[in-house]
Amino acid sequence: MPLTQNSIPEPTLRRLPWYLAYVKLLEQRGETHISSTRIAHDIALDASMVAKDLSYINIQGRTRVGYDVCDLIAILESFLGFTRHHRAILFGVGSLGGALLQDSGLKQFGLDIVAAYDIKYELEGMIINNIPIHHIDNFPALQDKMHVPIGVITVPVDKAQNVADLMVENGIKAIWNFTPFRIHVPHDIVVQNTSIYAHLAVMFNRLGQ
Repeated sequence: MPLTQNSIPEPTLRRLPWYLAYVKLLEQRGETHISSTRIAHDIALDASMVAKDLSYINIQGRTRVGYDVCDLIAILESFLGFTRHHRAILFGVGSLGGALLQDSGLKQFGLDIVAAYDIKYELEGMIINNIPIHHIDNFPALQDKMHVPIGVITVPVDKAQNVADLMVENGIKAIWNFTPFRIHVPHDIVVQNTSIYAHLAVMFNRLGQ
């Protein structure tokens, strides 16, 4: 039975994009093979951990040669879903939301934001990076036509739960939450929390500040 993302530990799944970014740099430099030992050394991880992580995606390295860089990139991209097309909508066209709309790199990794919503009427009809912006009141009707499965939340904290509820009520199946608020959703809804403030807290704590 082929492995899926649900078949491997989450810490491993979080590290796989690190390996992908690293081997893509190697490909740009013209390198053709890489060992797990070198990957570990260059991105400051334990070599046995890297080898175990890569074993989950069923790629075999060759003794004294290592992994084929092109093969490793292709397998990682496919396994992580970066080669597939995933449509998403975004709520909250503020500084963070606007920055995400401008980030064309998301599409390269399989996430295609097809529309954005905000409570500000003056944003209605604007286009950012070819992505149309609508008032939030138009979401149910547009979603009924578009059936987008993924929602991105970049609204103020006090609006996060209301937006999440609106998304779920209108068929969103997965939510990428950029707010520090931990939203409550039905058990069958996938939620990925990505709080830059939480990472700041960890960094400041380790700095001793």
